[in-house]
Amino acid sequence: MRNLQASLDHLSIGSPDPGSLASFYANALHLSVAAREGGAFECTGRERRVLIVPGAKGTLNFVALNLPSRQALREFRARLAEEGVAIETAPPSLFGGEAFSIVDPDGNRLVFGHATREDTGDGMKARLQHFAIGTTDIDRALAFYQQVVGLRTSDVVCSDDGRVRTAFLRAGDEHHIIAVFLAPKKSFDHHCYEAGDWALIRDWADHFGTLDIPLDWGPGRHGPGNNLFIMIRDPDRNWLEISAELEVVPDFKPAGKWEHCQKTGNFWGVAYLRS
Repeated sequence: MRNLQASLDHLSIGSPDPGSLASFYANALHLSVAAREGGAFECTGRERRVLIVPGAKGTLNFVALNLPSRQALREFRARLAEEGVAIETAPPSLFGGEAFSIVDPDGNRLVFGHATREDTGDGMKARLQHFAIGTTDIDRALAFYQQVVGLRTSDVVCSDDGRVRTAFLRAGDEHHIIAVFLAPKKSFDHHCYEAGDWALIRDWADHFGTLDIPLDWGPGRHGPGNNLFIMIRDPDRNWLEISAELEVVPDFKPAGKWEHCQKTGNFWGVAYLRS
């Protein structure tokens, strides 16, 4: 099976008050906001795009993955069809007409498309880079993302009995485009923006402080991925991460195995363990 090459282009988040949530993202992430049909809002800025739509609090409506070319998109769709994967029409997104979607075993929707972006907006650097989900059946979820989507495993975190508690999967050379956590229920865990270097973590923390947005976790350093991070909560309690210096993983490197403990989640101290 061919490995998928893709980047995270945008995501769609549900909210009972999409206008207020869009205003928060506009201020917190230096985004411009445009109203869309159906009470939705498009939030766009430098290397980052988020759709806020009417819905229940804390819902991830879909994630949109950008393939490197239209030909790659067509070949990927053909491969999925050949393997009997159910291909569905894409919901309204920031892609063109060739976009399509599939659904993972927990009902999370993945939209695939191709777009050429000119990311020259204002604001500090922080590229939308990965997302994370919680699942009650991590083995089933990983089988889907590895075998159906074609992602590669960079690291897993296991408990003493060998059970996988967390997995980090990549669609290129960056350590992960998705993190999958074993959790008490299906959940949207967080979305992450890669700033690139430690000095920008400081600058983003200062920016959040100016807006009276407290850090919910961090500064810290994750074990898997070796990245520096801070995390905040939006008004709907969704977790938003600013990361820096995420590991670049060569294809020949085997997947790493980490202990399920606080130090794995944060080499510097306290960590949130999902299960």
